Amino acid sequence: MTESTMANATHLNISESCFQRCHHTLKVPMSLFQDNRKRLVTRVKTKTEIPSKGSFIILKGGIDIPFNDTDICWPFRQESFFQWCFGVEEPGCYGAIDLSTGTSILFVPQLSSEYAIWEGKLRTLEEFKKKYAVDESYYTNEITEVLKTKQASLLLTLSGRNSDSGLQTQEADFDGINKFKVDNKVLYPEICECRVIKSPQEIKVLEYVIKISSDAHKSVMHLVKPGLAEFQAEAAFMHYVYFTGGCRHVSYTCICGSGSNASILHYGHAGEPNNKVIKDGDMCLFDMGGNYCGYAADITCTFPANGKFTADQKMIYNGVLAARNAVMNAAKPNVAWTDMHLLANKTMLASLKEGGLLKGDVDDMIKAGLNEVFQPHGLGHLMGLDVHDVGGYLPGHPERSAAPGLRKLRTSRILQSGMVLTIEPGCYFIDYLLDAALSNPDQAKFIVAEELKRFRDWGGIRIEDDVLITETGVRNLTDVPRT
Repeated sequence: MTESTMANATHLNISESCFQRCHHTLKVPMSLFQDNRKRLVTRVKTKTEIPSKGSFIILKGGIDIPFNDTDICWPFRQESFFQWCFGVEEPGCYGAIDLSTGTSILFVPQLSSEYAIWEGKLRTLEEFKKKYAVDESYYTNEITEVLKTKQASLLLTLSGRNSDSGLQTQEADFDGINKFKVDNKVLYPEICECRVIKSPQEIKVLEYVIKISSDAHKSVMHLVKPGLAEFQAEAAFMHYVYFTGGCRHVSYTCICGSGSNASILHYGHAGEPNNKVIKDGDMCLFDMGGNYCGYAADITCTFPANGKFTADQKMIYNGVLAARNAVMNAAKPNVAWTDMHLLANKTMLASLKEGGLLKGDVDDMIKAGLNEVFQPHGLGHLMGLDVHDVGGYLPGHPERSAAPGLRKLRTSRILQSGMVLTIEPGCYFIDYLLDAALSNPDQAKFIVAEELKRFRDWGGIRIEDDVLITETGVRNLTDVPRT
């Protein structure tokens, strides 16, 4: 934990409601979410023609999801837009914000008294109001009557499609909503824009979870040796971020690829559950991030399992590191993210050429799409409450490119101060892509085929840092060994 973060935890008003897992973890004041709501109201009022009087923002929280057809549910994680506005831990809630006054209203499920047997003493409405620092609290079966009493005439609901996943947001759908006029077009782009730029309080939470995740990566580095299973490294990371940092969740399924598995971009899935035994001579590519109060970290470290780089491992690693450093030095406000991606690609291809794997002009390689053969993913992504955060492609911002490499970018935005992104160049030797390139004359002419043979089943290298765009450049929030 940084000194500034520790000071924040120490100097909070002890009477202020907050999120905290234990005395040694970060206190996240509910004022963070109050500030988010204020920012949203201000933006909607200034960026749209929606009348303030009688207009209410309505958000639906996440629900418990049963595991198959049993009475056991998956561990609950709050819906991200609802978390951003209200910071509520319980499922089944709704929230409303009066656009004219900024008044916040929390609606919680009314549970029967018998629930106290299974879930402990039930909170009163007043206790919910105090816990989450909202202005008013009611039960969810009272939503319609409460809104009628407040003379609500227009409800702004959340409806939009995530440009990464293609999934649709969950829109408020309570009984009686048909009694009001509903607009589901305005809210989504405005709340996404708010989430793109992080507030100072949000940055403090991100600093904390990224520092805890950095320390967890370092602890795994100390642990790893030939003979250890990949899932044991995953288990060690998950134990550290929870036991030490209070992160009940990780932000995504841990990727713990060793040897050839390091070239599988989303390794660790159900079919390949980090179950290989790490061998002497393997490179380990570990992509893991904790999650605290809903906020995500996303860090990748790649290192030799036995602690010593071979000449080839050093050559590829230094090429990826050079690409990462080039972006770190160039990224700043008003710079296009697409330019940063191409800078990373060109730097890495130049390193592969210097290492004898490629030949020819690097700019011509880019034109032929060779960059996508060795790095088939984008340079990085926005990060916040979701590891692949919203706002990548919204109206008024650059659209997705169709060019090789650029078409895989999760955003093409112009960088702004207050954005948090990952910078994660990589170099992988994937048979499917190498075979396609070697059979394509426009790409094959750049490849030194004889030299490339020894990299079959070799794996890959990725270096991923979580960074904050500042007024002058980049501040790296990640703290792990890179050299």
